[in-house]
Amino acid sequence: MNNESIIDALKVDISATRSELGFKAAKMVASKIIELLSQQQLVNIIFAAAPSQNEFLEELSKNDAIAWERINAFHMDEYVGLQEDAPQRFGNFLKIRLFGKVPFRSVNYLNGLAENIQEECARYTALLESNPTDIVCMGIGENAHIAFNDPHVADFNDPHLVKIVDLDEACRQQQVNDGCFTTLNEVPTYALTLTVPALMRAKYAFCIVPGPTKAQAIHNTLQSDIQELYPSTILRKHPEAILFIDKESSGLL
Repeated sequence: MNNESIIDALKVDISATRSELGFKAAKMVASKIIELLSQQQLVNIIFAAAPSQNEFLEELSKNDAIAWERINAFHMDEYVGLQEDAPQRFGNFLKIRLFGKVPFRSVNYLNGLAENIQEECARYTALLESNPTDIVCMGIGENAHIAFNDPHVADFNDPHLVKIVDLDEACRQQQVNDGCFTTLNEVPTYALTLTVPALMRAKYAFCIVPGPTKAQAIHNTLQSDIQELYPSTILRKHPEAILFIDKESSGLL
């Protein structure tokens, strides 16, 4: 595969290294943010929380050419039931790496400790409805999930924007593989997630997927039929999506 290709509608960009991938993705996302801010007053962005995003978030957070005070930030998933200060909470992960580093207009956290989870889904849905997503910065899981839409719960025509899901074992094992938890038993079994349609509503999608553990998922994303068994295949239908992979994650192409 060339360093730049298109699979269906999805642009694919291959970097030599993980750090080059993060740098390139951050540069492209920053450029799109600045372009949008020249055309509209506010920009709404959804971010993913995972070690795969580290280099990208680090680079983006250093960009002082962006008018951060005109950006509303969202994130795409959160565990149910993890205590507020748990470092594994995705809101905390993003707070350390981005949300707490730059002066966003607003940061909108999903609350996995809400007393009524259905009400929390409704609250976050209303926020997404009133702040239509301009950009989503996302990853792909080892089981090809996007956000926490694992194959058994992914619905390309989901009527909801936010829902509670149970996590499959491959997804939970990835959290251990990533070093976020020590054992499988520590990984929560339920999470709040933005659904596939919620992510696909973004005008622009930037998908950042480095590393050898993602090689099979990237192979399935680009070379399988578009189907819920491999939720990330839906990206091939997005009119303005780009997939950033590196030498390692592209290893099975």
